[in-house]
Amino acid sequence: MAAEESQERTDLSDLVASRMEELGLSYRRLEELCLDPEAPAAGETGERLWKRGTLENLAKRRRIKTPDLPQLRALAAGLQLDLEQVRAAAGAQFLGIDTVWSEDGRVRALVAGFREMDPEDQDKVLALMQSRRRVRRGG
Repeated sequence: MAAEESQERTDLSDLVASRMEELGLSYRRLEELCLDPEAPAAGETGERLWKRGTLENLAKRRRIKTPDLPQLRALAAGLQLDLEQVRAAAGAQFLGIDTVWSEDGRVRALVAGFREMDPEDQDKVLALMQSRRRVRRGG
């Protein structure tokens, strides 16, 4: 697909664009900061996991190849965000998987198409999460 085509979901794109604005980052600077913190000798080899053009395409809601885990770790590091926040946004944008949290924020479920469900079905998912939490606690 051409880079000019827009993504249907833009969760990660929106996160990148808003965080870049908050931090006052250029695409070039973000490229420099996107180093996988788990890579051996991160930053010493000069190998970048993100290119300036790819970051620009992502932030401008153009199609890019689905990023892998090392790229997501590097992006989280560059944007100074929690990896789980970046993973959730990528899962939503590239796989249509929504991260759903229980009311108390202690239970998480990955649900395909949760945002597209009607409110009644969303409530059923949340109730199932709550019931599973009660079972695990023993009552």
